[in-house]
Amino acid sequence: MSEAWARSGAMWLTGRATRPPLVAAGDPAGVVERALARLRRRTTDVALPDVGVLGERAALVGLGRRGVVTAGGAGRLLRTADGWVALSLTRPSDVDLVPALTERAVADDPWQAVARWCAHRTRDQVVERTALLGLAAAGVPDRPETGGRPGVVRREGDHTVAAGARWRVLDLSSLWAGPLCAHLLGLLGADVVKLESPMRPDGARSGHAGFYDLLHHGHRSAALDPGSAAGRTLLRRLVARADLVIEASRPRALRRWGLDADDVVAAGTAWLSITAYGREQEHRVGFGDDVAAGAGLVAWDEQGPVFAGDALADPLTGAVAAAAAAECLARGRAALVDVSMHDVARESAAAQSVAGEHRAARPRSRPLPAPASSLGSDTGAVVADWLGR
Repeated sequence: MSEAWARSGAMWLTGRATRPPLVAAGDPAGVVERALARLRRRTTDVALPDVGVLGERAALVGLGRRGVVTAGGAGRLLRTADGWVALSLTRPSDVDLVPALTERAVADDPWQAVARWCAHRTRDQVVERTALLGLAAAGVPDRPETGGRPGVVRREGDHTVAAGARWRVLDLSSLWAGPLCAHLLGLLGADVVKLESPMRPDGARSGHAGFYDLLHHGHRSAALDPGSAAGRTLLRRLVARADLVIEASRPRALRRWGLDADDVVAAGTAWLSITAYGREQEHRVGFGDDVAAGAGLVAWDEQGPVFAGDALADPLTGAVAAAAAAECLARGRAALVDVSMHDVARESAAAQSVAGEHRAARPRSRPLPAPASSLGSDTGAVVADWLGR
Protein backbone atom coordinates (compact mmCIF):
# COMPACT_ATOMS: atom_id res chain seq x y z
CA MET A 1 0.00 0.00 0.00
CA SER A 2 1.04 3.64 -0.35
CA GLU A 3 2.61 5.07 2.78
CA ALA A 4 0.86 8.35 1.98
CA TRP A 5 -2.52 6.59 1.92
CA ALA A 6 -1.92 5.12 5.37
CA ARG A 7 -0.76 8.49 6.72
CA SER A 8 -3.56 10.57 5.17
CA GLY A 9 -6.38 9.43 7.44
CA ALA A 10 -8.39 8.32 4.39
CA MET A 11 -7.36 4.70 4.86
CA TRP A 12 -8.76 4.77 8.40
CA LEU A 13 -12.11 5.69 6.85
CA THR A 14 -12.02 2.87 4.26
CA GLY A 15 -13.65 -0.46 5.04
CA ARG A 16 -16.36 -1.92 7.22
CA ALA A 17 -16.92 -0.65 10.73
CA THR A 18 -16.01 -3.91 12.48
CA ARG A 19 -13.03 -4.77 10.29
CA PRO A 20 -9.54 -3.33 9.74
CA PRO A 21 -9.04 -0.44 7.31
CA LEU A 22 -8.53 -1.28 3.65
CA VAL A 23 -6.36 -0.09 0.80
CA ALA A 24 -8.12 1.77 -2.01
CA ALA A 25 -7.35 1.30 -5.66
CA GLY A 26 -4.57 3.32 -7.22
CA ASP A 27 -2.64 6.09 -5.49
CA PRO A 28 -5.01 8.97 -4.61
CA ALA A 29 -2.91 10.08 -1.64
CA GLY A 30 0.20 10.10 -3.79
CA VAL A 31 -1.57 12.26 -6.36
CA VAL A 32 -2.45 14.76 -3.61
CA GLU A 33 1.12 14.78 -2.30
CA ARG A 34 2.47 15.48 -5.77
CA ALA A 35 -0.03 18.31 -6.29
CA LEU A 36 0.97 19.87 -2.96
CA ALA A 37 4.63 19.53 -3.92
CA ARG A 38 3.92 21.51 -7.10
CA LEU A 39 2.41 24.25 -4.94
CA ARG A 40 5.39 24.27 -2.58
CA ARG A 41 7.63 25.20 -5.48
CA ARG A 42 5.79 28.56 -5.50
CA THR A 43 6.74 29.53 -1.95
CA THR A 44 9.35 28.99 0.72
CA ASP A 45 7.73 31.14 3.38
CA VAL A 46 4.39 29.42 3.98
CA ALA A 47 3.64 26.05 5.54
CA LEU A 48 1.18 24.27 3.27
CA PRO A 49 -0.89 21.34 4.55
CA ASP A 50 0.14 17.77 3.88
CA VAL A 51 -1.80 14.76 2.64
CA GLY A 52 -3.84 14.86 5.83
CA VAL A 53 -6.23 17.19 3.97
CA LEU A 54 -7.95 13.98 2.83
CA GLY A 55 -9.16 13.29 6.36
CA GLU A 56 -9.62 16.74 7.87
CA ARG A 57 -13.40 16.91 7.62
CA ALA A 58 -13.76 13.43 9.10
CA ALA A 59 -11.46 14.37 11.98
CA LEU A 60 -13.52 17.45 12.83
CA VAL A 61 -16.94 15.85 12.42
CA GLY A 62 -15.95 12.52 14.00
CA LEU A 63 -16.59 10.24 11.03
CA GLY A 64 -15.51 6.62 10.70
CA ARG A 65 -15.65 3.55 8.47
CA ARG A 66 -19.13 2.60 7.30
CA GLY A 67 -18.53 0.20 4.41
CA VAL A 68 -21.25 0.60 1.78
CA VAL A 69 -22.49 3.79 3.44
CA THR A 70 -20.51 6.99 2.92
CA ALA A 71 -18.65 8.37 5.90
CA GLY A 72 -21.03 11.33 5.91
CA GLY A 73 -24.08 9.08 5.61
CA ALA A 74 -25.71 10.55 2.48
CA GLY A 75 -24.71 7.89 -0.04
CA ARG A 76 -24.82 4.13 -0.55
CA LEU A 77 -23.25 1.43 -2.67
CA LEU A 78 -26.12 -0.63 -4.06
CA ARG A 79 -26.22 -3.91 -5.95
CA THR A 80 -27.55 -3.94 -9.47
CA ALA A 81 -28.32 -6.83 -11.80
CA ASP A 82 -24.77 -6.67 -13.18
CA GLY A 83 -22.64 -5.09 -10.45
CA TRP A 84 -22.75 -2.03 -8.19
CA VAL A 85 -23.66 1.64 -8.29
CA ALA A 86 -22.89 4.53 -5.95
CA LEU A 87 -25.86 6.80 -5.30
CA SER A 88 -26.07 9.96 -3.21
CA LEU A 89 -29.22 11.45 -1.70
CA THR A 90 -27.47 14.51 -0.34
CA ARG A 91 -30.20 17.14 -0.55
CA PRO A 92 -33.76 16.93 0.82
CA SER A 93 -34.98 17.32 -2.76
CA ASP A 94 -33.06 14.16 -3.69
CA VAL A 95 -35.04 12.11 -1.15
CA ASP A 96 -38.23 13.67 -2.48
CA LEU A 97 -37.38 12.28 -5.92
CA VAL A 98 -37.21 8.65 -4.79
CA PRO A 99 -40.86 7.92 -5.73
CA ALA A 100 -40.20 9.33 -9.21
CA LEU A 101 -37.05 7.22 -9.48
CA THR A 102 -38.72 3.95 -8.46
CA GLU A 103 -42.05 4.89 -10.07
CA ARG A 104 -44.03 3.94 -6.99
CA ALA A 105 -44.98 5.38 -3.64
CA VAL A 106 -42.42 4.88 -0.88
CA ALA A 107 -43.92 3.71 2.38
CA ASP A 108 -40.73 2.65 4.17
CA ASP A 109 -37.08 3.69 4.26
CA PRO A 110 -36.31 5.39 0.91
CA TRP A 111 -32.96 3.58 0.76
CA GLN A 112 -34.72 0.21 0.94
CA ALA A 113 -36.97 1.26 -1.91
CA VAL A 114 -34.02 2.38 -3.99
CA ALA A 115 -32.10 -0.83 -3.23
CA ARG A 116 -35.02 -2.98 -4.39
CA TRP A 117 -35.33 -0.91 -7.56
CA CYS A 118 -31.61 -1.09 -8.37
CA ALA A 119 -31.45 -4.84 -7.88
CA HIS A 120 -33.52 -5.43 -11.04
CA ARG A 121 -31.65 -3.00 -13.29
CA THR A 122 -28.21 -2.76 -14.80
CA ARG A 123 -25.66 -0.16 -13.80
CA ASP A 124 -26.24 1.73 -17.04
CA GLN A 125 -29.99 1.74 -16.55
CA VAL A 126 -29.64 3.12 -13.01
CA VAL A 127 -27.22 5.86 -14.13
CA GLU A 128 -29.42 6.83 -17.07
CA ARG A 129 -32.56 7.09 -14.95
CA THR A 130 -30.91 8.98 -12.10
CA ALA A 131 -29.25 11.42 -14.50
CA LEU A 132 -32.63 12.13 -16.06
CA LEU A 133 -33.94 13.14 -12.62
CA GLY A 134 -30.85 15.14 -11.64
CA LEU A 135 -29.68 12.64 -9.02
CA ALA A 136 -26.02 11.79 -8.45
CA ALA A 137 -25.16 8.19 -9.28
CA ALA A 138 -22.34 6.32 -10.98
CA GLY A 139 -21.67 2.74 -11.93
CA VAL A 140 -18.74 1.21 -10.04
CA PRO A 141 -16.30 -0.30 -12.55
CA ASP A 142 -15.07 -3.83 -11.91
CA ARG A 143 -11.53 -2.49 -12.22
CA PRO A 144 -10.04 1.00 -12.61
CA GLU A 145 -10.43 2.26 -16.16
CA THR A 146 -7.68 3.60 -18.37
CA GLY A 147 -8.05 6.14 -21.14
CA GLY A 148 -10.58 8.95 -21.37
CA ARG A 149 -10.06 12.68 -21.14
CA PRO A 150 -7.40 14.08 -18.79
CA GLY A 151 -8.52 15.24 -15.39
CA VAL A 152 -7.31 18.74 -16.18
CA VAL A 153 -7.83 20.22 -19.65
CA ARG A 154 -6.28 23.63 -20.26
CA ARG A 155 -7.29 25.90 -23.13
CA GLU A 156 -5.07 28.97 -23.27
CA GLY A 157 -6.33 32.25 -24.67
CA ASP A 158 -4.43 34.92 -26.52
CA HIS A 159 -4.17 37.36 -23.63
CA THR A 160 -1.84 37.57 -20.68
CA VAL A 161 -3.05 37.74 -17.09
CA ALA A 162 -1.97 41.12 -15.75
CA ALA A 163 -1.49 39.74 -12.25
CA GLY A 164 0.25 41.90 -9.73
CA ALA A 165 2.45 40.74 -6.87
CA ARG A 166 -0.65 39.30 -5.17
CA TRP A 167 -3.09 37.28 -7.26
CA ARG A 168 -6.75 38.29 -7.08
CA VAL A 169 -8.92 35.17 -6.87
CA LEU A 170 -12.71 35.36 -7.08
CA ASP A 171 -14.17 32.17 -5.61
CA LEU A 172 -17.71 31.40 -6.78
CA SER A 173 -17.53 27.74 -5.72
CA SER A 174 -19.05 25.93 -2.76
CA LEU A 175 -18.77 22.83 -0.57
CA TRP A 176 -15.26 21.30 -0.65
CA ALA A 177 -13.30 20.92 -3.91
CA GLY A 178 -13.43 24.54 -5.10
CA PRO A 179 -13.02 26.08 -1.64
CA LEU A 180 -10.01 23.82 -0.95
CA CYS A 181 -8.48 25.05 -4.21
CA ALA A 182 -9.09 28.66 -3.14
CA HIS A 183 -7.77 27.92 0.35
CA LEU A 184 -4.48 26.57 -0.99
CA LEU A 185 -4.07 29.56 -3.31
CA GLY A 186 -4.80 31.84 -0.36
CA LEU A 187 -2.01 30.16 1.60
CA LEU A 188 0.29 31.01 -1.30
CA GLY A 189 -0.62 34.67 -0.74
CA ALA A 190 -3.54 35.21 -3.09
CA ASP A 191 -6.22 37.79 -2.22
CA VAL A 192 -9.24 35.48 -2.17
CA VAL A 193 -12.76 36.88 -2.26
CA LYS A 194 -15.60 34.41 -1.71
CA LEU A 195 -18.60 35.66 -3.64
CA GLU A 196 -22.07 34.28 -2.83
CA SER A 197 -25.70 35.00 -3.47
CA PRO A 198 -27.59 35.96 -0.28
CA MET A 199 -30.45 33.74 -1.51
CA ARG A 200 -28.22 30.71 -2.13
CA PRO A 201 -25.09 30.87 0.02
CA ASP A 202 -22.54 28.09 0.16
CA GLY A 203 -24.27 25.05 1.67
CA ALA A 204 -21.12 24.35 3.67
CA ARG A 205 -22.00 27.32 5.88
CA SER A 206 -24.68 25.14 7.46
CA GLY A 207 -22.25 22.26 8.00
CA HIS A 208 -19.45 21.94 10.54
CA ALA A 209 -18.42 25.49 11.46
CA GLY A 210 -14.81 24.55 12.18
CA PHE A 211 -14.33 22.92 8.81
CA TYR A 212 -15.82 25.94 7.06
CA ASP A 213 -13.50 28.24 9.02
CA LEU A 214 -10.50 26.08 8.14
CA LEU A 215 -11.11 26.47 4.40
CA HIS A 216 -12.27 30.11 4.38
CA HIS A 217 -10.34 31.87 7.14
CA GLY A 218 -8.48 34.86 5.76
CA HIS A 219 -10.74 35.20 2.72
CA ARG A 220 -13.06 38.17 2.32
CA SER A 221 -16.77 37.55 1.87
CA ALA A 222 -18.84 39.48 -0.67
CA ALA A 223 -22.49 38.97 -1.50
CA LEU A 224 -24.62 40.14 -4.40
CA ASP A 225 -27.86 39.15 -6.08
CA PRO A 226 -27.12 37.79 -9.58
CA GLY A 227 -30.85 37.81 -10.24
CA SER A 228 -30.88 41.60 -10.38
CA ALA A 229 -29.48 43.76 -13.16
CA ALA A 230 -27.34 45.69 -10.68
CA GLY A 231 -26.02 42.44 -9.19
CA ARG A 232 -25.09 41.04 -12.58
CA THR A 233 -23.32 44.26 -13.53
CA LEU A 234 -21.30 44.23 -10.30
CA LEU A 235 -20.50 40.55 -10.79
CA ARG A 236 -19.11 41.16 -14.27
CA ARG A 237 -17.02 44.08 -13.02
CA LEU A 238 -15.50 41.98 -10.23
CA VAL A 239 -14.79 39.14 -12.65
CA ALA A 240 -13.01 41.57 -14.98
CA ARG A 241 -10.76 42.71 -12.11
CA ALA A 242 -9.88 39.18 -10.98
CA ASP A 243 -6.79 37.31 -12.11
CA LEU A 244 -8.58 33.99 -11.59
CA VAL A 245 -12.20 32.94 -11.22
CA ILE A 246 -12.96 29.60 -9.51
CA GLU A 247 -16.40 28.12 -10.03
CA ALA A 248 -18.13 24.77 -9.74
CA SER A 249 -21.40 25.51 -11.52
CA ARG A 250 -23.02 24.36 -14.72
CA PRO A 251 -21.96 26.63 -17.61
CA ARG A 252 -25.55 27.36 -18.56
CA ALA A 253 -26.31 28.55 -15.01
CA LEU A 254 -23.47 31.06 -15.19
CA ARG A 255 -24.58 32.23 -18.62
CA ARG A 256 -27.89 33.21 -17.03
CA TRP A 257 -25.83 35.54 -14.83
CA GLY A 258 -24.21 37.04 -17.91
CA LEU A 259 -20.94 35.12 -17.52
CA ASP A 260 -19.34 33.11 -20.30
CA ALA A 261 -16.00 31.49 -19.48
CA ASP A 262 -14.59 31.82 -22.99
CA ASP A 263 -15.43 35.53 -23.11
CA VAL A 264 -13.84 36.09 -19.70
CA VAL A 265 -10.66 34.30 -20.75
CA ALA A 266 -10.58 36.23 -24.02
CA ALA A 267 -10.65 39.44 -21.95
CA GLY A 268 -7.60 38.36 -19.94
CA THR A 269 -8.88 36.64 -16.78
CA ALA A 270 -8.05 33.00 -16.06
CA TRP A 271 -11.02 30.73 -15.33
CA LEU A 272 -10.96 27.47 -13.39
CA SER A 273 -14.06 25.31 -13.72
CA ILE A 274 -14.64 22.28 -11.48
CA THR A 275 -17.46 19.96 -12.51
CA ALA A 276 -18.33 16.37 -11.73
CA TYR A 277 -17.69 15.04 -15.24
CA GLY A 278 -16.23 17.94 -17.23
CA ARG A 279 -17.88 20.92 -18.86
CA GLU A 280 -18.98 18.84 -21.85
CA GLN A 281 -21.20 16.78 -19.51
CA GLU A 282 -22.69 19.61 -17.50
CA HIS A 283 -26.03 17.80 -17.20
CA ARG A 284 -24.55 15.13 -14.88
CA VAL A 285 -24.61 15.75 -11.15
CA GLY A 286 -21.97 14.28 -8.87
CA PHE A 287 -20.68 14.51 -5.31
CA GLY A 288 -17.35 13.46 -3.89
CA ASP A 289 -18.28 9.94 -2.81
CA ASP A 290 -20.29 8.78 -5.82
CA VAL A 291 -17.85 10.38 -8.28
CA ALA A 292 -14.89 8.64 -6.62
CA ALA A 293 -16.64 5.28 -6.59
CA GLY A 294 -17.69 5.66 -10.22
CA ALA A 295 -14.04 6.27 -11.13
CA GLY A 296 -12.93 3.07 -9.40
CA LEU A 297 -11.66 4.71 -6.21
CA VAL A 298 -13.11 2.07 -3.89
CA ALA A 299 -11.73 -0.82 -1.87
CA TRP A 300 -12.91 -4.42 -2.23
CA ASP A 301 -13.39 -7.34 0.09
CA GLU A 302 -15.17 -10.67 -0.30
CA GLN A 303 -18.56 -8.96 0.01
CA GLY A 304 -17.96 -6.37 -2.68
CA PRO A 305 -16.87 -2.71 -2.83
CA VAL A 306 -16.74 -0.24 0.05
CA PHE A 307 -16.31 3.52 -0.07
CA ALA A 308 -12.78 4.92 0.14
CA GLY A 309 -12.16 7.88 2.41
CA ASP A 310 -14.59 10.72 2.92
CA ALA A 311 -15.97 12.29 -0.29
CA LEU A 312 -12.56 11.43 -1.71
CA ALA A 313 -12.99 13.08 -5.11
CA ASP A 314 -13.49 16.48 -3.44
CA PRO A 315 -10.16 17.02 -1.64
CA LEU A 316 -8.35 15.10 -4.38
CA THR A 317 -9.73 17.45 -7.04
CA GLY A 318 -9.21 20.55 -4.90
CA ALA A 319 -5.50 19.88 -4.53
CA VAL A 320 -4.98 19.03 -8.21
CA ALA A 321 -6.97 22.10 -9.29
CA ALA A 322 -4.94 24.40 -7.04
CA ALA A 323 -1.67 23.19 -8.57
CA ALA A 324 -3.07 23.68 -12.09
CA ALA A 325 -4.35 27.16 -11.24
CA ALA A 326 -1.07 28.28 -9.66
CA GLU A 327 0.89 27.12 -12.68
CA CYS A 328 -1.53 28.87 -15.02
CA LEU A 329 -1.16 32.18 -13.16
CA ALA A 330 2.60 31.81 -12.90
CA ARG A 331 2.83 31.48 -16.68
CA GLY A 332 0.87 34.70 -17.03
CA ARG A 333 -1.49 33.33 -19.66
CA ALA A 334 -5.27 33.58 -19.45
CA ALA A 335 -6.67 30.07 -19.79
CA LEU A 336 -9.83 28.09 -19.23
CA VAL A 337 -8.82 25.26 -16.91
CA ASP A 338 -11.51 22.56 -17.11
CA VAL A 339 -11.22 20.15 -14.17
CA SER A 340 -13.31 16.98 -14.17
CA MET A 341 -13.63 15.39 -10.73
CA HIS A 342 -14.40 12.03 -12.32
CA ASP A 343 -11.32 12.07 -14.50
CA VAL A 344 -9.01 13.29 -11.74
CA ALA A 345 -10.30 10.39 -9.64
CA ARG A 346 -10.06 7.95 -12.57
CA GLU A 347 -6.42 8.88 -13.18
CA SER A 348 -5.74 8.47 -9.45
CA ALA A 349 -7.39 5.05 -9.41
CA ALA A 350 -5.20 3.93 -12.31
CA ALA A 351 -1.98 5.31 -10.79
CA GLN A 352 0.60 2.93 -9.36
CA SER A 353 1.50 3.19 -5.70
CA VAL A 354 4.64 1.94 -3.97
CA ALA A 355 3.92 -1.35 -2.22
CA GLY A 356 4.53 -1.67 1.50
CA GLU A 357 2.89 -2.35 4.84
CA HIS A 358 1.94 0.68 6.92
CA ARG A 359 -0.40 1.21 9.84
CA ALA A 360 -3.39 3.42 9.09
CA ALA A 361 -3.33 6.72 10.95
CA ARG A 362 -6.52 8.26 12.25
CA PRO A 363 -7.84 11.35 10.45
CA ARG A 364 -6.44 14.58 11.82
CA SER A 365 -7.03 18.28 11.35
CA ARG A 366 -4.82 21.31 11.47
CA PRO A 367 -5.50 23.69 14.38
CA LEU A 368 -8.67 25.65 13.78
CA PRO A 369 -8.20 29.34 12.93
CA ALA A 370 -10.39 32.26 13.90
CA PRO A 371 -13.88 32.22 12.34
CA ALA A 372 -14.28 32.95 8.64
CA SER A 373 -15.99 36.15 7.50
CA SER A 374 -19.76 36.16 7.77
CA LEU A 375 -21.82 36.25 4.59
CA GLY A 376 -21.30 39.53 2.73
CA SER A 377 -19.47 41.24 5.58
CA ASP A 378 -16.68 42.50 3.30
CA THR A 379 -18.73 43.49 0.25
CA GLY A 380 -18.13 47.22 0.58
CA ALA A 381 -14.40 46.82 1.21
CA VAL A 382 -14.00 44.46 -1.75
CA VAL A 383 -15.85 46.83 -4.10
CA ALA A 384 -13.74 49.77 -2.91
CA ASP A 385 -10.50 47.82 -3.15
CA TRP A 386 -11.03 46.00 -6.44
CA LEU A 387 -13.12 48.63 -8.25
CA GLY A 388 -11.68 51.77 -6.71
CA ARG A 389 -14.81 53.16 -5.11
